[in-house]
Amino acid sequence: MRITKNITIGQLLEMDPEIGNILTEIGMHCIGCPSARNETLEQAAEVHGMDADDLIEDIKGFLGA
Repeated sequence: MRITKNITIGQLLEMDPEIGNILTEIGMHCIGCPSARNETLEQAAEVHGMDADDLIEDIKGFLGA
């Protein structure tokens, strides 16, 4: 699955549950909330005042490690 701004938090967590650790470390503590799981990565980044592209790169780096 390709990681884009349109991927949902739920899809990311299904891809690798450990991605949740990255998200909580940067302040996204609501990843377990059912409504948050349906947010896109871009929406979640916007709500938390983050750049979605930077977040994508962090996740890709984690998955590549």
